[in-house]
Formats: sequence, structure tokens, C-alpha cells
Amino acid sequence: MNESIAESALISALRQAADGIGVPQDPWPSFARREQRHRRIRLAWTAAVATVMVMLVGVQTNVVSLPGWAPGIAVAAAPTSLLDAPPRGALTGDDAWLDTLRTRLSTDSSLGGWHPDGMWKVGDRDRIRLLYGSDQPGHRVALVAVPLRIGLLTKNSLVWFVGPPGAGVEQLRYAGHSEGDDNAVMTLMRGGSGSNGLAIVVGPTDSTVTISGDPRYTPGGTVEYENLARPDGSGVGVAVLPAAPLRSEPGVRVSRGEHLLYQLGLAGGPYAAVDPTGPEMDALLADVKRGAPGMPLKDVNLRNFVETALSDSRLPAAGTTVRVRWSASVDGRDAALLTVQPAGGGVIAYAMHGDDRTGWWKDLRLLLPAEGADQRPIGWRLRSDNRGRTPTDQVRVVAPPDAARVTVAVGSAPPTPVTLDASNAGTAAVPHDQPATVTAYSSDGDVLGSTPVPPSETDMSGLPGESPATRVVP
Repeated sequence: MNESIAESALISALRQAADGIGVPQDPWPSFARREQRHRRIRLAWTAAVATVMVMLVGVQTNVVSLPGWAPGIAVAAAPTSLLDAPPRGALTGDDAWLDTLRTRLSTDSSLGGWHPDGMWKVGDRDRIRLLYGSDQPGHRVALVAVPLRIGLLTKNSLVWFVGPPGAGVEQLRYAGHSEGDDNAVMTLMRGGSGSNGLAIVVGPTDSTVTISGDPRYTPGGTVEYENLARPDGSGVGVAVLPAAPLRSEPGVRVSRGEHLLYQLGLAGGPYAAVDPTGPEMDALLADVKRGAPGMPLKDVNLRNFVETALSDSRLPAAGTTVRVRWSASVDGRDAALLTVQPAGGGVIAYAMHGDDRTGWWKDLRLLLPAEGADQRPIGWRLRSDNRGRTPTDQVRVVAPPDAARVTVAVGSAPPTPVTLDASNAGTAAVPHDQPATVTAYSSDGDVLGSTPVPPSETDMSGLPGESPATRVVP
């Protein structure tokens, strides 16, 4: 009896305790619901990413249009010194003309024959800017910055347009462009063809522009030239060119104080260039051969050496005297030292080597005073390869005809003799970073002439005599 009562009490207590313990539900239905929700989210993200990728491909290939004002990734930048400068020229005040130009470019980019390269399209019309525009004798000229876009990629194109004076936008014709050029200068040349030609240079607003005509080599050993440019706003030079073909391309120089920003010839012709087959050249070569009998140069190489010297110095064949001071075969290639002298002018020494298989290279350009030029020894630094890229510590020295001996003085060291060969030339050891002077003496010990050895030129874009490395006078 007592045991039954105790057992019943125990069972009751256990049931009460069991009722107080929470039994977990089956976890699978909850897991299944969560997984279904995650799957729907993943599918939605996948669809969204796929849609974005399709749109990006469409945008990048210009299938899907992107507003011109939308930001992009610049792949090339036009010179900020031009883009950030205020517009220059009289046309900048013609708002109606400018608005028509922007509208035409933004709706039909084939203005005057200009087409953006490849799949590039013109971007926001409001970002089309006139950098320079004016009416000049015989021409209306406009330099326009045009924003281009291919999908998310952007760049600027600086485009020249030219038309007759007072031209409407529809009369403009494409005349050249530059894209992604880090050079802060834009140039345009329209050669005369029965009417006046035109040269325009647009540089930074704080720069000075000169456009040079034919040079004059003075008897004292300097080069002078007439500046044809007249300013048309800050940093702009304009030159009206003659209707007849020019003898050589005009030279352009853009500087900021003493700092040279740009120096190059203006392409665009036409030019009355040196004609290697013309009667003036034939007569000049005949005189050269008479003055240097028995020289080992091949005719084709002599002709190329002379033509190169005349073209580089911008001198005509008629009225110019050319002499071969020295010639030889070096490493199987013809080499020569020439002197070129315009009537009444200074003397330019050119050392060259090469042949018709490997090309020709200029090793020396040196403007000398006319007086005593024939009695000067000439020395130039040799390079370790044909293209003249690597200087060596060797200098070739050519003595004047009457020299009994020649010495070379390196820096402040005492002069040392140069051993001359049968061609009246020799070599001397001179460190490429040290100045040196060569001196020629007569048989009685008198000094015939003395000439510094110039440093190797790294930029031959200018005329001989323009830089201290290409002249002997200060």
C-alpha cells in the first residue's frame, strides 16, 4: 500500500518535470524555408549582374547610349595647358557661330571630312570648346577640343578646321588633329598654292612663339633668321607665307622665358626642296669631285651626304660651296667630313657615315666663322654603333692640309700629339664627359688653327649654330 502511494507520487513528479522541459521541433521545415529564400536571392542577384554586364557591354560598344554628361574613365588627356587656357582669337566672341559648330559636331561628327577613329563617338556637346579661332588672310581657322567617348572610356581630340574667310560651319574642312598628345603645342600649316599660305602655332598662354623663315649664316659663325610670326593673343603666333613654294619648311620655336617648350619644323609644304637630280645639284657635285680628286666615296653616297647637309642647313644647291675635307671607308662604310658655305656666310662642318644599305647618319654639325675655317682641325666624338646612340671615349681628328702635326688637350691637361694616317686623320682618347680642344701646327711650329671638340648632339631638330654644341663662337 505504501509502495503504491510512493510509486504514484514519483510518476506524478516525473510527469511534472517532463512537462517543464521544451522538446525541440523538427529542424528540416525551417531549414528548407531558409534555403528556398536564399535561392531566390541568389537567382535575383545573378539576373541583376547579368543584366548589368549586358548593359556594360552594350555601353562599351556604343550599342546602348550613355548620356554625354555621364562620368567616364579618361584613357588619354589632351594638354591641360591648352584645355584649361581661355579661348583665343576673334571667333571666340561669335556665339551663334560657336553654337552652330557645337550642334553640328554633336549631331554629325563627319564635319569637313573628320571622323573619330574607330567606335569613338562625340560626347557632351557642352564640352566642345573652341581653343582658337580667327580669320586670317585667305583662311578661317578653328582649333576645337572635342570630347570623345566609347562606353565608359573618354578622351579629348584637338581638331583643326579650315575654311575661306568668314566661312560658315558647313564650309569648314578638316585639317588635322591630335589625341592624347602631352605636347602643349598645336601647329597648322597651309602651303601656298597660287595664293598666300598660312602657319599658326598655339602654345600655352604664357609662352612666346617664333616662326622662322630661311636662315642666314653670318660670316662670324652665327645663325640668324627672320621671325615671321606676329602675335594673335598670348601664346599664339601667325605667319602669312608667300604663294610660291617655300625653299624649306619654316622652323617653330615655343619658349617660356629661357625654357624651350617646343622646337620643330612645320610640315605642310609645298617646298622647293633640294632636288638630288636637278641641274643645280649636278653642277654642285661636279665641283665637289673636281676639288677632291681620288676620294674613295661612292657617287651615290657622296650625293646623299651633300643632299643631307643642304637639307639640314636649309641651303639651296645653287650658290652654295661644298668641299670634302676628308673621306675614307670605316668598317666597310663610307665616311666623310664636308664643309658647306653659302655665299658670303659662315662655314658648316658636317661629319657623316653610312651607305645605301644601312642608311646615313650625321656625326657632327658645327658652324665655324668663315675666316680661317680651312686652317682649323676638326674633331668629333665617335659612337659605338651606327645609329649614334652610345658615346665612346674616342675622337676622330681631321687635320687641315698644311698641318705638320696636331695635338689634343683634354680639360686642363697638357696637349698630347695625335698620330695622323695617310688620309691626314687620326683618333685620340677623350673621355666623353670631358671638354677637349684640337690644335694644328705648321712645319715651323706656328698655330694654324684651334677648334673645341663639341659634345655629342642628342637632338638635331634645330639648325647648326642654334645651340652652343653646334657652334664655336659664344
